[in-house]
Order: sequence, then C-alpha cells, then structure tokens
Amino acid sequence: MQKELMEKFVEVYGEGGEIREYFAPGRVNLIGEHTDYNGGHVFPCALTLGTYGLARKRDDRKLRFYSVNFSKLGVIESSLDDLIPSDQAGWTNYPKGVMWAFEKRGIQLEHGVDFLIYGNIPNGSGLSSSASLEVLTGLMLKDMFGVEELSMQDLALIGQYSENNFNGMNCGIMDQFASAMGKKDCAIFLDTSTLEFEYAPVQLKDARIVITNSKVKHSLVGSAYNDRRNECETALEELQKELDIRTLGDLSEEEFEAHKSAITSDICRKRAKHAVYENQRTIKAVNALKADNVEEFGKLMNASHVSLRDDYEVSCEEIDILVDLAWQIPGVIGSRITGGGFGGCTVSIVKNDAVDHFIDTIGKQYKEKVGHEAEFYVVDIGDGAHVIA
Repeated sequence: MQKELMEKFVEVYGEGGEIREYFAPGRVNLIGEHTDYNGGHVFPCALTLGTYGLARKRDDRKLRFYSVNFSKLGVIESSLDDLIPSDQAGWTNYPKGVMWAFEKRGIQLEHGVDFLIYGNIPNGSGLSSSASLEVLTGLMLKDMFGVEELSMQDLALIGQYSENNFNGMNCGIMDQFASAMGKKDCAIFLDTSTLEFEYAPVQLKDARIVITNSKVKHSLVGSAYNDRRNECETALEELQKELDIRTLGDLSEEEFEAHKSAITSDICRKRAKHAVYENQRTIKAVNALKADNVEEFGKLMNASHVSLRDDYEVSCEEIDILVDLAWQIPGVIGSRITGGGFGGCTVSIVKNDAVDHFIDTIGKQYKEKVGHEAEFYVVDIGDGAHVIA
C-alpha cells in the first residue's frame, strides 16, 4: 500500500522534496448514538480502515489535492488565500476547512502543500470518512509545520470546529475524537460534556464485530441531522425552566420521566427521551462489558436501535431490514444502526462460529428484499491517527 501510494504521488506531482505519510482511522460506535452533542457518553472505537495521506510542502501558497478514490477529478488546485467553502471544491472542503480552522486559532500556514489521499472507508457508509480526513489533515499540518503545542485531542476539536463552521455540519465531537485518540483493541468511553475518557478493552472472547453496509448513502449536511440537534436544544431549553441542568446528559431516566411534561412538543419530547435513555444505556453497556457480560451489552445494543428507530427516527427501511434479519440469526449477540443515520451501516457482535452464516444469510435475504447487495466487514479495532514511519 505505502509503496503504491508513493509511486502514485510521484506520478501525479513529480519527484523531489520530502514526502511524508500519515494515517487516520474511521470509527464505529458500539453504543451511544446522538448523545455526543447532548452532553452524554459515547463508546466508539477506531478501525483499521481509514484514510492514508501523503504530503509535501511547497515553496508557494498553492494547494494541490488528489484523491485516488476520485481519480477522474484529477488534481484540484486551490490556495491558502482561498480557504472558502464551495460546491466546486467537493471533497477538498474538508482539508481546506481544517486549514481554515488552524488559521482561526492563530496558526499561520506560510507554505502550500501537495496532498494525495486514499481511503478504504466506504463513502457514505457512516464510518466517519469525513472525520478521518479532517484528523488526517490536522496531523499532517501539525507534523509538517512543527506545531508542537497542539495535542491529538486538539486536532479532534479542530476537526469538529471545521466541520461545524466551515462545512455546515453541526456534528458532535465523537467521530474526530475516536479517529485522533483511538487505541488498539480498546473502545473509548467518553463523557462528551467534559471530554474525560477512559480506554475500555473490548474482549469479546469468541465473538467478532461485524459491520454491514446497507449501501444506502446518506448526506447529513443540511439534512434531518441538524433538525434533530435543534429539536434536542428546544427540549433542553424547556427543561431548564424547571431543572438546573446544562445538558440532556445530566438527566437520569427517572428525572426525565418526572419532568418530561415541560417539553411542549411531542417530537421534541421523543428526541430528548432518546438522548437521556441512550446515555444511560451507554453507561450500563460499558459496565456490562467490564463485568464480562457481553450478552447484556448486546441487549442494550438492541434497545439502542429500537430507540433510534422509534424515538429519534434516524433509521430507514434498509437499515431496519438488516437489523431485523440479524436479530433472527442464532449467535448474534446484538445489532444496531451505527453512525449519524439515514442509511449507512449496522454494527453487530456475532459469535465466531456464526459469522459465515450471518454474512451468507443476511447477504441473500437483504438482496431479495431490497434489490441490491450489502457489504460486510469483519473488523479489528486499531490505533488512532499517526505518522507512518
């Protein structure tokens, strides 16, 4: 992989100079969905799938971008003097947004860059290809320009800031945090209200994590994702008239039930219920995993999907078919939608001796019901973003 990408970089941009290599992973969230912007807990892990980047500093202020995945687009040129979002910029809005966010922090970028990327995260799958690219860009800038004061956690925050304010996607911190801070064979139990976190070993013994891609591509910018956040904010404002809370994540299930009548909209009440209950489910799920109770973890995953389907309404027909099929297969410990929703992937914990049957059975039945094939990834948990030696 590294040799091929280096050869491609030289083919596209020519020889000379110091070419540096980077990697930032995608993520899958095991449980804790749509809690990260509601002050709750999440439990993601970094994948060994991700985005590779090769970069070389230039003597001028020109920016040149090339994606192996979108090779037909050729080299897309821009400049450090043109860090403005535009439809014409396409995927380069993500790295440009990070450069813009660096400069917003007072970090002046004096030299342009030749940048080549390749990602093996399926596009539109909900496994955070955009966050991976943002963290990759941040790491590249930190390394190439010697910005020692920035930590990996800072890079996650910069990535989130750029996606919120440059790309118009009002996401929480989870995706960028998982990509920047991931640790092999561990998930991250993160309190998004304080950014306190711990690494929890994911020891599934005789089971594996299987991601199923519905092949339904979702676009979250300008979509119902931002609506959900606004609905939760409305619910919070109404609850704050009765309660001294900063976020929905501050509430227990009992406190929510006692005060939910303060939320005047039925829709906003459902959204808030999911945020509160999902946060508590996540805390319970991590405790179950620590107690080596994988079966209980799976039950909480299933309950998470029901809540996302019915209360938060971010699932879709294809995803529900995948989850319903998974629940019927012996050896499936738990299965749920993962990611922002409106398509994308499911995540399942499947016993080793059932994985082949899981893939074969769901693959056939999904195609019969939907008309196109799903994709399956039996994944490993990897490290966060890093410079490739």
